[in-house]
Amino acid sequence: MPLEERSDMDQAALLARFAAGDRRAAEALTDLIAPRILRFAARMLGDRAEAEDVTQEAMLRLWRVAPDWQDGAAQPATWVYRVASNLCTDRLRRRRKTLDEMPDLPDMSLSQHAQMMQAARAQALEAALARLPERQRQAVILRHLEGLSNPEIAAIMMLGVEAVESLTARGKRNLSAILAGTRDALGYDDDQ
Repeated sequence: MPLEERSDMDQAALLARFAAGDRRAAEALTDLIAPRILRFAARMLGDRAEAEDVTQEAMLRLWRVAPDWQDGAAQPATWVYRVASNLCTDRLRRRRKTLDEMPDLPDMSLSQHAQMMQAARAQALEAALARLPERQRQAVILRHLEGLSNPEIAAIMMLGVEAVESLTARGKRNLSAILAGTRDALGYDDDQ
C-alpha cells in the first residue's frame, strides 16, 4: 500500500519508520496529521499565520520525540493535538484579547448571495466561538468541527470523557445563546 493511502491506524508505524530514517514516512505522517492540526489551531487562534507556526512547532516536537516513542502510547495525532492545544493556550494567554476573525476564501461554485451568506455564517460562528470560555471552545472545535470522538478529546485535553461531554454540551448551549438573535439575519429558517 502506498504511504499516501495509510490510515490513522498506521501512525505509530510511520513514526517508527521516520525514526529509522524513512523520510517518505515523515511526509505521509505529515500529510495525515498537519492539515487537521492547522484547522484546529486556526479555529482556536483565529489567525492562520499563528496557526501555521503552531502546526510547525507541534510537528517538529513530534519529530524530536520519534526515536523515543513508546509503542502502545497515544496515537501520534492525539499527541500532536495535545501539543498544539497547549501551544494555542500559551499564545491565547499571552495575547489576552479577543480572537481575530479568520477570513474564508469564497466558494466560486455558489451564487454571490450564497457566498455572502456562507461568509456571514462563518464569521458569526468564529465570533461566537471566540466568546466561549477557552476550554469549551476547545472541546466544541475538536468535537464538532474536527470530528474527534470524546475519548480522543479527553486524551488531548487530559480530562475524563464525562468532563469532555459536559464541556461540549455547555459550549453548544452557549453558542446557541450567542447565535440566537442572528438566525434570521443569517438566512436560517426555523425548520432548518
